[in-house]
Amino acid sequence: MNSRTQKTAVYGMLIALAMILSYVEAQVPAFFAVPGMKLGLTNIVVLYALYRIGFKSAFFINLLRILLVGILFGTGMSLAFSLAGGLLSTMVMMLLKKTGRFQMFTVSLAGGITHNIGQILVAMLLLQTTAIGWYLLILWFSGLGSGLVIGLICGELMKHLDKTKIEGMPR
Repeated sequence: MNSRTQKTAVYGMLIALAMILSYVEAQVPAFFAVPGMKLGLTNIVVLYALYRIGFKSAFFINLLRILLVGILFGTGMSLAFSLAGGLLSTMVMMLLKKTGRFQMFTVSLAGGITHNIGQILVAMLLLQTTAIGWYLLILWFSGLGSGLVIGLICGELMKHLDKTKIEGMPR
C-alpha cells in the first residue's frame, strides 16, 4: 500500500472508531441524572491522533467525527454544543502538547475541562444569559474525572499498540 492509501485507511478507521465510541457513549445514561456529563470516550481517538499522527490530523478527525455524528444521530443544538466543546478542547490539547511540558493525562484533563467550557459558552449565547455559568462548576468535576481516566486509558492503549505490528498504523 502506498502512503496516501495508508493515511486514508488510518483516518477512516479512527473516524469510524470515534463515531462508534460516540454512539456507545450516547447509550450510557447520564451520570447522577446531571445533563451534560459524559465519559468522553471519543477523546481516546483524538488523543491517539494528536500523539501519533499530529495536530492537523487530530483536529480533522475530531471535526469530521463531530459533523458526521451530528448529522446522523443529533440535532442542530447537539451539533452546536459538540462543535464548541470538541473544537475548543482539541485546540487546547494541541497547544498544551506542543509545549512539551505536559503528560498525556494532563493534556486530557485540560481537554475535558475546556470541552465543558465550550458547551457552557454556547448555552450562554443561546439562552442569552450568564446565569448558566454556575453549572460549569458541576461539569468541571466530570471533566476532571473523565479527562484523567481517558488520558490514562489512552496512554495504556498506546503502549499496547506500540507492541503490535499493524501495517500503516502510526507509532
